[in-house]
Amino acid sequence: MTSAALTDAYRRGALSPVEVVRDTFERIERHKLFNAFVTLDREAALAAAALSEARWRKGAPLGALDGVPATVKDNIWAEGLPTRRGSRTSDTAPAAADSPVSARLREQGAVILGKTTMPEHGWIGICYSPLTGITRNPWNSEYTPGGSTGGGAVAALLGLGVLHLGTDGAGSLRIPAAFTGVFGIKPTFGRVPVFPAVALNVLSHHGPITRTVADAAAMLSAIAQPDARDMAAWNTPAPDYTKGLDQGVRGLRVALSMKLGQTVKLDAEIEAATRNAARVLQEQGAIVEEADPPLGRALELIRAMWWPVAAAVVDAVAAGAKGGDGSGLPGHRRARPQAVGERLSRRLYWARRAAHRHAGVPRPLRPVADAHHAGDRPQGRRGAAGRTRGRLDGLVALHLSVQPDPAAGGLGADRAGA
Repeated sequence: MTSAALTDAYRRGALSPVEVVRDTFERIERHKLFNAFVTLDREAALAAAALSEARWRKGAPLGALDGVPATVKDNIWAEGLPTRRGSRTSDTAPAAADSPVSARLREQGAVILGKTTMPEHGWIGICYSPLTGITRNPWNSEYTPGGSTGGGAVAALLGLGVLHLGTDGAGSLRIPAAFTGVFGIKPTFGRVPVFPAVALNVLSHHGPITRTVADAAAMLSAIAQPDARDMAAWNTPAPDYTKGLDQGVRGLRVALSMKLGQTVKLDAEIEAATRNAARVLQEQGAIVEEADPPLGRALELIRAMWWPVAAAVVDAVAAGAKGGDGSGLPGHRRARPQAVGERLSRRLYWARRAAHRHAGVPRPLRPVADAHHAGDRPQGRRGAAGRTRGRLDGLVALHLSVQPDPAAGGLGADRAGA
């Protein structure tokens, strides 16, 4: 059942949140082979379900997700549960607070069942870790469900909860969604607040992975709300993404890219299925055009951003813990950690420059500190401020979005400056 169907049943008294949560834990036990969970929190989940049941009896639910079972990927904070990140070297202490996404689900009354599996620190697109072993694809247990939100995808497919929180840096929601046939979306940067900050900075976003598009829309509406702990998050409330889902695709423009600008050989069966999907959209009134974006250097760019962070993660592990943990996370020593700050900063600088030239950004909204980003000029040349800039080792690029402040009735420049 979808979250909307469940809450409708709660409203009518046809189902109880306690019954649903108990049933979900029974399903989890039956499907242990697929290894979707790191840890379960039965006692707290049943207690939360009982509170939800009482609210529904009074006709006073907390929100649209009250009593709906949910899970959290194991690199996101959930109060009272450890954040292991798929690693034996991680802290076993329970998180003292929720991340923004976990907090928003609880505020709506969702019942968090436990934490789902992932590869160590989410470094690869399959789902295996030294901590939890292999997570398997329910369609074929010899295959991977993809990663890094592999446990969340398996849980979504098998109905082990309805709403599943994941993260996506280089496909970690989209890959497992594709491998299992569920729905995962990487939201626009800043739309969903992220805390604590992640090593991959602007690359890694929090988002939903669910069995249906409708559940992902309901979930995104809940988690995409402002949170002061993320300076780069949007400060405006999210729209209701569930509205208009049944209006169809007539008139929408759809870009069909078979190779995404890459020189690759396509699998004939997958190419045929993709083109058939495009034809279905056309038959429903969408305007489908083939277009390959200029992404020929995509692999080079992702390596420049990804491997230095992987090296930094490995370097942060105590020397005594590295040898015996069976870690699958490579050090990639040739990509030193300080390179990531410089390269990210350089790309952000030129991206902003290009956007300002072509998008007509009003001058008051243009960044004024571009000259102060490491990597925007060759080492040793003089910057716009008249100072010689040297290499800034270890700098991590930080992108701050400039937004109108609704409370201030305008641009809120004093608040943005603060």
